[in-house]
Amino acid sequence: MEGARLIIEEINKEAEQKIKYILEEAEQKAEEIKQEAEKKARIKADWIVRKAQTQAELEKQRIIANAKLEVRRRKLTLQEELINEVIGTIKDRLLSIPEAEYMEVLKDLITNGIQELGEEKVVLSSNGETLSLLKAHLKEMEKSVNEKLGKDVVISLGEPIETIGGVIVQNLEKTIRIDNTFEARMERLQSDLRAKIAKILFG
Repeated sequence: MEGARLIIEEINKEAEQKIKYILEEAEQKAEEIKQEAEKKARIKADWIVRKAQTQAELEKQRIIANAKLEVRRRKLTLQEELINEVIGTIKDRLLSIPEAEYMEVLKDLITNGIQELGEEKVVLSSNGETLSLLKAHLKEMEKSVNEKLGKDVVISLGEPIETIGGVIVQNLEKTIRIDNTFEARMERLQSDLRAKIAKILFG
């Protein structure tokens, strides 16, 4: 009986040691798992922070880019407003120009057109009022233009066109034309105005 009791005690002792070893191993494994989980959590947290920082930077850049676009849009709007204001002022001035002054303007426009056209026989087109004015002073206009150009040019009048003023100078066949109407001149002026105002606004 004594021998059996000793054997049982030895077995119990070994069992307790195994249990203790298993528990220690389990605790160590649990600690490793816990540390690994904490490490992953830290890595994930760092990744979340970096992602948030990247998104914040992208959002900042987007806001800055939108602000720059808005400033540029406002500048372009201001540019168009200034151009329209200048053109409107010019148009009002042209519509109320005195007859004597208008005749001088027409002389310059006709001379310029003939010179550019390079023809000795030309046809002038304009609105009805301008053609009537030119018809009343055609000989005087022809003489003045010839003196300025230093050659004899024959000027004839064509059909009325839609324009607020100025003239279109054409050859007899009407295949070549120099558009010196006020609208065409203002259109060309707009390009210069736009460039000058853009330089002031955008540098």
